[in-house]
Amino acid sequence: MNHDDTIVAVATPPGRGGLGVVRLSGAEAKAIALKMLRLAGDLVPRHATMAELIDASPSREAAAAPTTFAESSRLDEAIVTYFQGPHSYTAEDAIEISCHGSPVVLRRAIEIAVSHGARLAEPGEFTMRAFLNGRIDLTQAEAVRDLIEAQTLFQAKVAVQQLEGALANRLRPIKQALVELIALLEAGIDFAEDDVPVAAGREILPRIAAVREPLQQLARSFAYGKVVHEGLTLAIVGRPNVGKSSLFNRLVERDRAIVTAAPGTTRDLVSETVALGGVPVRLVDTAGIRKSNDEAESIGIRKSMEALVEADVVLLVHDMAQPLTEEDTMLADRLQDRAAISVWNKADLADEATRATTLQLMTSAITGEGISELRQRIVEMAGAGAAQEPGFLTNTRHQALVNDSLAALDRAEAALRQEVPHEMLLLDLYTALRPLDEMTGATTADDILNLIFSRFCIGK
Repeated sequence: MNHDDTIVAVATPPGRGGLGVVRLSGAEAKAIALKMLRLAGDLVPRHATMAELIDASPSREAAAAPTTFAESSRLDEAIVTYFQGPHSYTAEDAIEISCHGSPVVLRRAIEIAVSHGARLAEPGEFTMRAFLNGRIDLTQAEAVRDLIEAQTLFQAKVAVQQLEGALANRLRPIKQALVELIALLEAGIDFAEDDVPVAAGREILPRIAAVREPLQQLARSFAYGKVVHEGLTLAIVGRPNVGKSSLFNRLVERDRAIVTAAPGTTRDLVSETVALGGVPVRLVDTAGIRKSNDEAESIGIRKSMEALVEADVVLLVHDMAQPLTEEDTMLADRLQDRAAISVWNKADLADEATRATTLQLMTSAITGEGISELRQRIVEMAGAGAAQEPGFLTNTRHQALVNDSLAALDRAEAALRQEVPHEMLLLDLYTALRPLDEMTGATTADDILNLIFSRFCIGK
């Protein structure tokens, strides 16, 4: 794609709406807009101006239609905002035309802009230009996509932190310490004849450790960041008729799953996504697990076991009004090494002696007892209750790059302990620096850039 072109796209979602925004960016954005608009005043940077969107290049369909109005070229009323580069989203001259959100009007506006020399924008091309023009780094560009795709308010707040440069700010001192170490070794090699001392191993080892420690903390943050970014899956399992579907409905706060007094009502998986502690949690209601000769129920039980295996967290439900069974014990044994929560449901039916001796979480899907505590327990399992430093890792690309950098630092330390020459040690240190540059985009290849921005929506 040619980044010198002036590009145009609809920046609002597809469909009909009260407003639709057509966005232009590039050197000819203002000139093209002036050919499309009949302005009520001058285009002043960062000011909104009333205008008429005019059909200055009629299509064959429009040309064939009879002209019955004096102002037949008028297509719509619009509000036009002019952003003069570099004070715009792309750091180029940009125009945003807000008109009515009719797909017909928006499509025709795009056609008019193209007829005057604009090119249709590729997915993510506006944000790519912002990156290429130095307005944002690559972590901030990825945060734009995260903000658009946020499903919860907490996800949106995290994305805004990244957009403000939280991750880049956390990386900056790490990179600076690594660059200073590289410079120290380079100076010792290049100016050895000028009596510049070569750094000793006892001086280099603490410097490598000073880079590794915060980088390891950053790597560990991915466990939390992945949950925040992608959410988690929680499977609700147990034997039949312990109230799994009732608990499911309580957690989603509506009657999503069918509930009857007959055991084995649920034959297939039922899922719904809710926000708990700002984290999207996909709840999966499963068929009761027991030995069964019924073909349909057996298929449901097999799916339940598959959901149990695939879930990030398992909610094991027991019937507090009934004694433990073989199925309860079997399921508890299967979850010994899993992230699991055990709840004793139907607390409203239990006698006082049973309630007094139950130390685990008691719930009642009928009265709501223990539901708040259960939600809090799920949030804690997701890690959302822990305080996190801003700028944690939220995607696998960042995690892989941090791990690559740590691996190179490990090799550098091993080489140092083996008294390898500093010239070879430097190769490992440069290898450790390169992934950190790739996170912010300093050394990112074009194919990686295209892959990242292709996931954006058109118009952003």
